Amino acid sequence: MSETDLLTLQVTHIRTLQQRYEQALAECGYDSLLISSGAAPLRYGDDQAFEFQGYGPFLHWTGLTGQEHSWLLIRPGQAPVLWLYQPVDFWHANLELPEEPWHQAVELRFSEQREAPSMARTGQLAVIGDPAFLGEVPGEHNPEALRQALDETRVRKTPYEIACLARANELAVAGHTAARDTFLAGGSEFDINLAYQQATRQREAEAPYHSIIGVNEHAGTLHYQYYDTTAPAQARSLLIDAGVRFRGYCSDITRTTPGVGEGRFAALVQGLERLQHRLCDMVAPGVDYVAIHRKTHEGIAALLSAAGLVSGLDDQALVEQGVTRAFFPHGIGHFLGVQVHDVVGERQPSPEDAPFLRLNRTLEADMVVTIEPGLYFIPSLLEPLLDGPLGRHLDRDMIDELRGCGGIRIEDNVVVTEAGSRNLTREAGG
Repeated sequence: MSETDLLTLQVTHIRTLQQRYEQALAECGYDSLLISSGAAPLRYGDDQAFEFQGYGPFLHWTGLTGQEHSWLLIRPGQAPVLWLYQPVDFWHANLELPEEPWHQAVELRFSEQREAPSMARTGQLAVIGDPAFLGEVPGEHNPEALRQALDETRVRKTPYEIACLARANELAVAGHTAARDTFLAGGSEFDINLAYQQATRQREAEAPYHSIIGVNEHAGTLHYQYYDTTAPAQARSLLIDAGVRFRGYCSDITRTTPGVGEGRFAALVQGLERLQHRLCDMVAPGVDYVAIHRKTHEGIAALLSAAGLVSGLDDQALVEQGVTRAFFPHGIGHFLGVQVHDVVGERQPSPEDAPFLRLNRTLEADMVVTIEPGLYFIPSLLEPLLDGPLGRHLDRDMIDELRGCGGIRIEDNVVVTEAGSRNLTREAGG
C-alpha cells in the first residue's frame, strides 16, 4: 500500500472513531470526553522516568506513542481538539509532526502546559486516563461503563489499523530474518538483539515490548528477559519473540530456529510449524477462539506421540490427563492492536482447561489475533510429570536430550476477514 493510500485511510479511520465514540457517549449519558495521553512516571527515589508508550485510547486516535502530557477532546458533531504538549525546553526536543492529511480532521493546538486545557464546559464531561495525571480536572474520571464501551471500539479494526498492522509485520519480518542469520553465524543473544534493531530501524525502547531472545535452554523460559553477551559453545536453538510499532500499532511475531546438527529438534520445529498453519487456517468469523486453543492441545498430543516423546497413551488421554499442558502451558494467543495484548479479549473468565488464555470470544470480521502454539521442555513442569504415575509413558532420555534446546514457539498475526482470514506475517514473508 502506498503512503498516500495509508494517509487517506487514516482520515477515514478518525471519522469512524468519531462515530463509534459518539455512540458510546450517548449510550452512557455523556456529552463530551477528554482523553489524557498520560506520561512516564519517575522511578522511585530517582529523577529518571520509565519509557513511555502512551495510553490506549489516545493512541487509537493519534498513534503518537511518545507524546506525553497531551489531551484529546471528543464532542458529538464537532471535530476533535488535540492539545499537544510542546514546552519551550533546551533539555529535550519536541516531537516534530510531518504535515499529513489527518491534521485537517482534527483541531490541532500546542500547549506549553502539562495540565489539562481550560475549556468551556457544557453538559456531562467524562475524563479518561491514568488517574495519576488527571489531578483536579473537572468531570467524571474513568467511568467504568464508558471505558468498557470505548475498549469495545478497538476490537474490530478499521482498514487503516489493519494496514498499519501489516506494515508493522513487514518491518518485524526483516528483523527476524536478520536475527536468524546472526544466530546461525554464531552470534550471542546480545548480537541477535542488535541485528534485530538494526534491521527494523527501531530502538528497543520504542518497540511494543521487550524482545524475548532465548538461545538453547533459555528458550524454555517463556518471557526470558536477559541477553547473554557471549555465544554458547554449541548453539542448539534460537527462540525470538519480537515485534515493531508502526504509527502506534504492534506486530508480535515468534520464530524458532534449530542449530546445525539438531535433527530431532528440527523435526519438532517442522511438526509444530505444520500444526501452526492448520490453526491459522481455523481463524474465521463465527469460530470460538477457545476451540482453536483446544485444537492446539490435540495437535500437541499427536506431535508428542509421533516424535516418540510419549507412548502408551492415546491423544485424548494426553490432553485429558494434563500431559500436553506440561509441554504447552500458555494460551494460543490474544487480540493485537495499539497494545500487544489488546483489550476486551475476555468477556468472561477463561475456561478451567485454559487458565492463561487471554482471548475467549467468538471471532468476528476485522478482529486481529495472534496464533502461537508452543512446545517446551521446562523442568519445573516436566519433573512432576516424570516423577508421577504418568512418567512411565514419557521418554526421559529424549526429554533430557531436548532440554538443552529449551522449546519452540511459532507466532503469526492474523486478521479475521468476512470469508476467513488473512495472515499478515506470512504475507510479509515471515
